[in-house]
Parts: sequence; structure tokens; C-alpha cells
Amino acid sequence: MSKGLKKTRMDEQELVRQIQKGDEMAFAEIVKIYKDKIVNFLWKLTGDYQKAVELSQETFMRVYFKANKYRPVAPFSSWVYTIASNLAKTEMKRSRRFAAVPLDDVQNHLPKEAYASNPKDSGLLTNLRAALSSLHPRYRIPVILKDVEGFSQEEIAQILRCPLGTIKARISRGRDYLKKELEKASSEDNSLAFDKEYQDG
Repeated sequence: MSKGLKKTRMDEQELVRQIQKGDEMAFAEIVKIYKDKIVNFLWKLTGDYQKAVELSQETFMRVYFKANKYRPVAPFSSWVYTIASNLAKTEMKRSRRFAAVPLDDVQNHLPKEAYASNPKDSGLLTNLRAALSSLHPRYRIPVILKDVEGFSQEEIAQILRCPLGTIKARISRGRDYLKKELEKASSEDNSLAFDKEYQDG
């Protein structure tokens, strides 16, 4: 771990200790550090920016009022993402819908053969979003945390409070599902293009 990262975590630990004492300035600093990250994370999960903002506000309210429950056995960031993930899962269950989310970064973790011949083809992103829209949150959340937010599998296991083996399996299944859906969509797109060329000819 770099000295800079160690210092950041030490600074955060000190801020948490101050929040536990009721220091609102320390809380404001934590919000400043994590607000944009948490809003973007929740937006990717819900597909609804306004809902993401609302859930982020609730996340930070829980951080403030439950600060005494935090134990420095894991990075503070993991604890914050745990709260946000739980709120997002509750919201998705309540709304009973799977949102299409802008996870362009996920394509970097899928085999190239899953794509159309032109990697810049807008159809790829359309197909990717369509695949993600049908991916269950059980798999979507770990994939986002790993491939977009950059957490390690061990950290994701802590955030979602699942065994490491379960997290590895869900990330693998989520990626496999996306790969198959992209391959199917690519095949359909090529078929339509062939039909159009045949008709035009």
C-alpha cells in the first residue's frame, strides 16, 4: 500500500473518530470526500439520478448517526459502500424493476469476440445496456463494484457481506451472462445487416 493511501486512510480514521464525538465539520469533510463517488455508484445501480441523490443523502445520514457502529477492521470506504449497497438493494426490491445502467467500463472485461466487428459501433453500447438491464442485481452489484468502482474481490465480499467464493462466482456468472447476451445480440445484428444487403441487392 502506498504512503499516500495509508495517509488518506489514517486521515479518514481520524475524521470518523471526530464524527463519533459529534463533530459536524468532520462529517462535512467525509461527505465532501465521498459524495460524488456514492452518487455515481448509486446512479449506475438504479439508473435514476434523482433517486441516486436521495439514496446518497440517506447513506450519509446513516454514516453520521451510526458512526459509533463502525469498527476499523476494514477500510472506511468499504463501510460507506456497504450502507449504499444495502439501500440500493432495498430500493430495487421495492421498485421491482431492473434499470439499464451506463457501464461502458464493463466491456473492457469481456472477450473481444463478444463485440461487433467495429468496437466503436454505437450498437455495442446499446446491446451492453440491454444486457445489463436484464442482469439481476445479485450479479450486477458485484460486477459494478469490481469492473467500474475498482474494488478487489475481497473488499466486495466485505461490502456485500458474502463469502469470497460467492462473490467470485457472481462476478464470473455476471460477466458470462453479459458475454452471451452480447454474442447473441451481435449475431442478430449481423443477420439483420445480411438480410438488408440481400434485399437491397
